[in-house]
Amino acid sequence: MLKSELRTAHLRYTPLQYVNKSLKTTALYASLFTVLFAFVLQKSKLSLFLLIPVFAILFILIFEYTLLTIRAKIRSRRRDVDKEVLFVGRYLLVKIYSGRPLLNALMETASSSGIAAKYIKEIVDDINTGSTIEDALKNAMTYSPSEKLRKVLFHINNALQLGVDVTKPLESVLNEITKEEELEIKKYGKKLNSLVIFYMLAAIILPSLGTALFIVISSFLNFPINLKGLIVVIFFIVVIQFVFITLFKSIRPLVNL
Repeated sequence: MLKSELRTAHLRYTPLQYVNKSLKTTALYASLFTVLFAFVLQKSKLSLFLLIPVFAILFILIFEYTLLTIRAKIRSRRRDVDKEVLFVGRYLLVKIYSGRPLLNALMETASSSGIAAKYIKEIVDDINTGSTIEDALKNAMTYSPSEKLRKVLFHINNALQLGVDVTKPLESVLNEITKEEELEIKKYGKKLNSLVIFYMLAAIILPSLGTALFIVISSFLNFPINLKGLIVVIFFIVVIQFVFITLFKSIRPLVNL
């Protein structure tokens, strides 16, 4: 699957080149961490033979991480494309409704901005190099990171193969994607209501009331509160805020209705 994943992630490497590059990077970082670990072993007076399994474990973990970065790249591209699928699909639909042939509509859509338009440009480039429209669409579907874009291309390709008008299937799938994104927004609203309650409790009420109560109780118990203690409390409050901000961003649907 490495060849397919590299192409889907738009990484211009062959599987052999990427594995070779990953092995070199992995060996470098594993060696650096092993050297750092060697200083720890010297101070703790443990056997240096432990460096052999440490290097092996680090090498495997770092190499697996380099392979996971491909899938992370694919997920990132999927999120970017999903935000623009409706815009590109509607732009293409308008061009076809205005009387443009499908190829001309694809070429004009490819000249627009955005990452989704770049995928359309790749389809046009395949056609210009001699592929048929059907083969170019099928190739784009195979290596598209976005399921929504794959749906749009599938309906266009299916209409071409059946010899029917492209506008009706394209309009139908765009309406379907719109409903799916509206449903995602509703689900996000429900999740947001629950998270806001937890945010109010964990990030606002508990830190403010907890700190006030702790100061009052410590005054009765003659427990001193110094600046370091307050800095630690502020640090944990900042960490909680950062966690909730990250959580809010992670569940936000990437839609553009």
